[in-house]
Amino acid sequence: MARPGNDQPSTKLRIAVIPGDGIGNEVVPEGIKVLEAVAGRFGLDYVWDTFDWSCQRFAKTGAMMPADGLDEIAKHDAIYLGAVGWPGVPDHVSLWGLLIPIRRGFQQYVNLRPVRLFEGLKSPLADRRPGDIDYFIVRENNEGEYSSIGGRMYEGTELEAAIQQAVFTKKGCERVMRYAFNLAMTRKRREVASATKSNGISISMPYWDERFAAVAKEYPGVKIGQFHIDILAAHLVRNPHWFDVIVGSNLFGDILSDLGPATTGTIAIAPGGNINPEREFPSMFEPVHGSAPDIAGKGIANPIGQVWSGAMMLEHLGHKAAADAIVTAIERLFAETDVRTADMGGKATCREMGDALAGLVR
Repeated sequence: MARPGNDQPSTKLRIAVIPGDGIGNEVVPEGIKVLEAVAGRFGLDYVWDTFDWSCQRFAKTGAMMPADGLDEIAKHDAIYLGAVGWPGVPDHVSLWGLLIPIRRGFQQYVNLRPVRLFEGLKSPLADRRPGDIDYFIVRENNEGEYSSIGGRMYEGTELEAAIQQAVFTKKGCERVMRYAFNLAMTRKRREVASATKSNGISISMPYWDERFAAVAKEYPGVKIGQFHIDILAAHLVRNPHWFDVIVGSNLFGDILSDLGPATTGTIAIAPGGNINPEREFPSMFEPVHGSAPDIAGKGIANPIGQVWSGAMMLEHLGHKAAADAIVTAIERLFAETDVRTADMGGKATCREMGDALAGLVR
C-alpha cells in the first residue's frame, strides 16, 4: 500500500482488482506498480481488493463470479480489470458471466476508448505522424446489438433458425451521445462524428440518426458529421486526422475501437473505461486487448494498455494531475527510451516495461 509524503494529505481509494485470465495476470501487477509509483507524489493511498473471477474459476465452480459478486464490489471506488477469456470456455459464456453483468448492473453505459499515435511509435499507415491520429471512440455499452433477446427455433432440423434482436432506446442513445458531445466540448476541435448504417439497417439505425440530430441541437458549438460504418472504417485507415470524437452503437463502437488502435502501432497500448458518468456505481477500467493465450505465461505481454487504463481510472476519480503524470511517463518511454516489448519490435519483458514506467513516474 502506497503512503503519501508527510506534506501530502491522504486520499484513500478502494479498488476492486480482477486480473482475470491469461496475460491479465501479468499486466495488472505492472499497472498497480505504476499506480503505486504515482501515489506518493499526489497523496494517494490505495486499498487493493483482489478477486479471482475468471475462466479458471468457471472451470472449478461453474460460474465466472459468485451470484452476489456485484454486491461484493458495489462499494468500491472503481474496478481494475485485466482480461477475460480462455480456451475451453466459450467466449459468450465468459463475457456474459462477468463483463456484461458488471457493465449493465452498474450502468456503465459509456465505453470510452482513446486512440492516439505517440511520438516514437511507428504507425502501419504510411507517413502518419503524432497528431495525425488523436481521437476518442465513445461506444454505447449497455444495449444496442448486444442484447440477450432472442432464441433458437427448430434446433437440430433443416428449419433451424437463430433470432436475436437489437435494442435502441431513447434514453440509451441520448445519454451516450450527450457524453460524446460533452467530451468534444473539452477538446480544441469540438467535433463529433456518428457511426451509422441507416441505408441498410432500416429501423434501429434511422432511429439512432434521429436521436443524434436531436441531441446535436443542444450543442450548437460542436461540429457534427455522420458516416456509414463501412466507409467510416475505411476513413479511420485513410483519413484518421479527420476525427475528434466518434460515437457509435455497441457493435460499431466495439469494432472501431479495435481498428483505431491498430493504426497506432499496436493494439496492446489501447486503454478503455466502462464508465457510469453519474458515479452512482463504480466504473471499470481495462485494456482493449484480450487475454492472449498464445503468449500468456511468457512474461512478454505489453502492459501499457493496462497502465493507461489506470490513468483513466485516476482521472475519472478526480485525480487528473496523477493521471497526467502516468500519461507523460508513457510519452517519455516512447520518445526517450528504446524500451519496447515484442509486439513493438523490442525485447523488454512485461516486468521491465512496468519498471521503466514506474521509474519515469517517480
